[in-house]
Amino acid sequence: MSVRLATLRRVTETADLARVPTTEDEARFWALVEAAWASLGPEPAALRRAVTARDPEADDVDPYALDAWLDPFLARLRALCADLSSRELTDLDRVVERKLYDIDRQDVHDVTDGSDDGFLYCRGWIVALGREFYEAVRADPAMAVLDADCERMCYFFAHLHAERFGDWPDTGSGISRESVSNPAGWPEE
Repeated sequence: MSVRLATLRRVTETADLARVPTTEDEARFWALVEAAWASLGPEPAALRRAVTARDPEADDVDPYALDAWLDPFLARLRALCADLSSRELTDLDRVVERKLYDIDRQDVHDVTDGSDDGFLYCRGWIVALGREFYEAVRADPAMAVLDADCERMCYFFAHLHAERFGDWPDTGSGISRESVSNPAGWPEE
């Protein structure tokens, strides 16, 4: 192998390790999430708005009321993704992976509590509620909810990919969605 080819291969492999979601992939992901929720009607829409707009110190909104809507939401999301290609599902999985990674932070965990798995599932719940709630939690971790859980969202697109194409997608990001994997989110003691 020539030096030039070896260098090109190394550069390509390094670029793949740092692959991040595109703006278009993120927009598509959030549009699919919103479309899935919108198809369920006004009741979950009102609940999501109330949870996002609530005062986390007050006890006037029950965020757990959304749990009854998670299975129908995920079923609708699955239906919306029925015709997506391997690449499209991989791109969407990369978005979920990045969103989970970005809120893998001690300040968010301090509010949500839970084991490593429990914290992952809670971050899945945050992502599943949509962009507005996700951004609210990113900006103010107090908006997160204690012991919330949407495990299926954490690997939703990866599972769809495996069902349809027989293998787990390789996002090429070089990051992990597992808890306590984002070093920037967990200051050393």
